[in-house]
Amino acid sequence: MSNPVPAGSLRPTRTLSTPAAGGVVTVEDRDHTRPFLLLHGGGGPATVTGFADLLAHRTHSRVLTPTHPGFGGTPRAPGVDSTRALAAAYVGLLDELGLSDVTVIGNSFGGWLAAEIALLGSPRVGGAVIVDGIGIEVEGHPVTSVAGLAPAELSKLSFHDPSKAPAPPAAGGTGPGPDVQALISYTGPAMSDPTLLDRLRTIDLPVHVIWGESDGIVSTEYGKAYAAAIPMAKFTVLPRSGHLPQVETPEELLGAITDL
Repeated sequence: MSNPVPAGSLRPTRTLSTPAAGGVVTVEDRDHTRPFLLLHGGGGPATVTGFADLLAHRTHSRVLTPTHPGFGGTPRAPGVDSTRALAAAYVGLLDELGLSDVTVIGNSFGGWLAAEIALLGSPRVGGAVIVDGIGIEVEGHPVTSVAGLAPAELSKLSFHDPSKAPAPPAAGGTGPGPDVQALISYTGPAMSDPTLLDRLRTIDLPVHVIWGESDGIVSTEYGKAYAAAIPMAKFTVLPRSGHLPQVETPEELLGAITDL
């Protein structure tokens, strides 16, 4: 089921109640032709909104950008309490929408989700793009801990040019914010799965792993290990890009995605 789409809306939003998700998932649906499922990371849906518009406009594609349940003040979905469970919920969403040949694109935590969706082997998914993903464990190349970092420090790690970082939200209270709490509820405190690297070897889909050269959260060596574990993966490094290429260098990211 979906809510009516306002006339003239640039980003019509449908609230979909999906049995597979066990609850309500808010999805912005840019309805064109070729389908993309674009998954945000721990920074929330705002980190992919502009890129979703660019992708839909330039490729004349249908672009779905769900808000992971628990992010942005949305309700949690009962029983969806892990990265794998959320991936299964999104495959259920694709089933409900009757989509086929979907390309799943995910950044950071969304990249981990894209990998988990690819591992499920759904016939509705035709390929995946992992952009500065997290989730694996690579000896000698740990994910940088961002706990307790000031916004300026986080921007230095996340952006090649920190001046391109969006203004941080106003501080409210102490401790991790609601989105960080939601992220940890899916990933666990380590924000990784020690089984993921080996499981990636069973993916039987075309996968493009794209990495920002200046990513201070997960290094390019970490990205190379991600790609090396996937049998049909292509690896691309984006210069002058950090952890969020869709925000910092969207044109370059779009070129890498469409140049397949």
